[in-house]
Amino acid sequence: MAALGAFPLVCPPLRRGCVFPPGSCQGNSVERKIYIPLNKTAPCVRLLNATHQIGCQSSISGDTGVIHVVEKEEDLNWVLADGPHPPYMILLDGNLFNRRVMLQLKGTSRVSGLAVAIAKPSPPQGFSPGLKCPNDGFGVYSKDYGPQFAHCNKTVWNPVGSGLSYEDFDFPIFLLEDANETQVIKQCYQDHNIPRDGSGPEYPLCAMQLFSHMHAVTSTVTCMRRSSLQSTFSINPEVVCDPLLDYNVWSTLQPINSSGKVDAEKEVVIVATRIDSHSFFWNIAPGAESAVSSFVTHLAAAEALHKASDVHLLQRNIMFTFFQGETFDYIGSSRMVYDMEKDKFPLRLDNIHSFVELNQCCLLFFQVRKLLDILSNSSVGANVTLQEAGYSQPLPPSSFQRFLRARHIPGVVLTDHRTAFQNRYYQSMYDTPENIRMQYPEGLSPEETLEYVTDTAKSLAEVATVVARALYRLAGGANNTSAIQADPKTVSRMLYGFLIKMNNSWFQSIIKPDIKGILGDVPQHYVAVSSPVNTTYLVQYVLANLTGMVVNLTKEECLNPEKTPSSEKELYEYAWVQGSLEPNSTARVPYCVRSTVRLSKALSPAFELRQWGSTEYSTWTESRWKEIRARIFLVASKELEVSLYMSEKEGSEKNILVPWRCTRVVAACECLAAAWGLS
Repeated sequence: MAALGAFPLVCPPLRRGCVFPPGSCQGNSVERKIYIPLNKTAPCVRLLNATHQIGCQSSISGDTGVIHVVEKEEDLNWVLADGPHPPYMILLDGNLFNRRVMLQLKGTSRVSGLAVAIAKPSPPQGFSPGLKCPNDGFGVYSKDYGPQFAHCNKTVWNPVGSGLSYEDFDFPIFLLEDANETQVIKQCYQDHNIPRDGSGPEYPLCAMQLFSHMHAVTSTVTCMRRSSLQSTFSINPEVVCDPLLDYNVWSTLQPINSSGKVDAEKEVVIVATRIDSHSFFWNIAPGAESAVSSFVTHLAAAEALHKASDVHLLQRNIMFTFFQGETFDYIGSSRMVYDMEKDKFPLRLDNIHSFVELNQCCLLFFQVRKLLDILSNSSVGANVTLQEAGYSQPLPPSSFQRFLRARHIPGVVLTDHRTAFQNRYYQSMYDTPENIRMQYPEGLSPEETLEYVTDTAKSLAEVATVVARALYRLAGGANNTSAIQADPKTVSRMLYGFLIKMNNSWFQSIIKPDIKGILGDVPQHYVAVSSPVNTTYLVQYVLANLTGMVVNLTKEECLNPEKTPSSEKELYEYAWVQGSLEPNSTARVPYCVRSTVRLSKALSPAFELRQWGSTEYSTWTESRWKEIRARIFLVASKELEVSLYMSEKEGSEKNILVPWRCTRVVAACECLAAAWGLS
C-alpha cells in the first residue's frame, strides 16, 4: 500500500488553455499515485426476505465524501450540522457503532457512508447487531401452540440485541479490518481535514469512496420473480439475488444405506448443532460461542463414541447432524425435516427416538425427565454442573424447534444459559476466541499453538464426555461408560483451526488435495450463497477423520469405490486425503478414509416450492453485486471542478485535449498530476 506521503500534490488553480497530453489521465501509474486502496475491508451487503430488504448499498458509481473522524459522540455535531463540506464519509470508532448513533446518521443527507474501526478491546457492555428474539415466528411457538412463549413473550433471549443487522441503510458501511489502514485514514484526516481556528479546513481535502452497489431491491418475492423472468425470456439473464444455501453435514454411528430407507422399526437418536454464524458485515462471522464451541463439542463427542468397543451392538443408531443456515430462520433444519416428510432422506420422522441439541457451549439442559436423568447420571465424576430449567421455561432458539413443529419428539437443548443468553456478542464480529476465554502463552509457534491444550479445550472436552456417555445410554448401551472419554487435544486442535487459523498442518492433512484452496487464514462461518463454504467442508472432513477408518485402497480405488466390490459404496463415503508431510520433506503421504459422513441440501423448501413469500419456511436471499472496493484520495474544491469542466468545454471548441475524467471531482487531482508530469 502506498505510504501517506504518496499523496502527490495540493491542487493549484487550473490554468486555462493548458494542453493536456493525450491519454494523460488513463495511466495506472497515475491512479496508483492518487488513490490509496483499502484492501482489508468487509462490506455490509443487502439481504432480503419475504417482506423486507436489510443491509446497505452505495450508489451505482460508488459514494464519495470528505472524511471526518468520529471518536466521541460530540464529533457527530460537525457531520450533522456544523461542517461546511457535506456529504461526509465517517470513520467511526467501533465503540460508537450502536443503534442510537446509526439511526442519527440514517436520518440525515449529510452522510454518504461509514468506515467502522473495530473496537479493541471488545465493547465491555456487549454488542449484538442481531434481533432480541432470533428466528421469531419460525420455531415451534405460535398462536396455536404455546402462545405464551411466542415472540419472546416469556423470555427475551438476546437482550443486548440492537437489531442493527436487520435495518436498511441507503449508504455504504464498511468494516476496517486492518489497524494500519485505519491509521492511514486518520493521518490523512489530520493532515488535511481538521478545522483550523474555528473555521473549516481548506482544499484539498482527504476523501473516501466506497463501492458496494446492490442489484436486488424490495424483497425476495420481487428479486426472485425478476430473476425468474430474466432466466425465462433472456438469452443472457441477469440474476439479481440468490437464496442463502449450503449443505448440512451428517453421519451415523452404525452405517446405513444412504440411498435407501431405514426400516420403520429402527430407532435413531439425533444429536445436532448448527455450524453457521453472522454479523453486520459480510463474511465476518467468527461465531466462537454462538456456533464453534457447540459444534466442536459435538465433534469431540462423536469421536469419543466411535472409540467405544461395543457401539456396533447398540440397540439404537446415533446420527450426528450439523445444520447450516440456522441463523436465517432455520434453513438447514427445516430442509431436513421437509426431506424426511417427503421421503427424500434415509430417515423418517418416525425413526427419531430422541433429540439432543448442543447450543452455545452446552452447560445447561432443558426438558424431558428421562433424558435429564440419563444426562445427570452421565455427569457423575465429570467436572460439569447440570441444572434443569423450570417447566414454564420455553425452549431457546434451536434447530430442535423445527422438528417439534412437525412432530412431538422427546428432546433436550444443552446450553450455557438458563434464561437470556450469556453471550454478550451474539451474531457479532466480537464473538471471537477471547469471548470463550481461549488463551495461549506468549512465544508459541503456530504448530505449538495448534497442539497447546487450553483451559477452554479442557472444559469443552468434559462436556463432550458427558454428552457422549449420555448418547451411549440413550442408544441402549448397558456397559460402564467410564472408558468413553473425549480428547482435550482433539478439542484444542479444532478450536485453533475453526477460530484462529484454518490453514494449519492438521487441517491440511485431512482434506482432499483438490480443495486445499479453502484453507484461508482467519476462519469465518457465514452461510453465503456459493456452496459448500469452508466451514461445511472442514466439518465434513474433521468428522470423517475423527470417526472414519483408514482403508488400504489405492488412489484409483478410493476415488472410484463403485469399481471395488468390497467397498460397500451404499454404506460408506470414501475420500483420498492429502496426509501429513514426510519428515524433512515437502512431500505428503496421502491415504484413503472410509466414513459414514455425508452432505444433504441446506436450501429452504421455500425455493424448491417457489413460495418466495412463505411464512412457513426461510426466504432469505442475498443481493448480487459487481464491485466491492474502498479507497481514499485528495479531492479538489467545487470551484476547481467547475474550472475543469469549463476547460473541457473550451478544449472541445479549440481542439485542446482535456480528458473526460477531468470533469469529475474525484479525479481532479489525478488529471492535474498527469498534466504536470507526475505520472
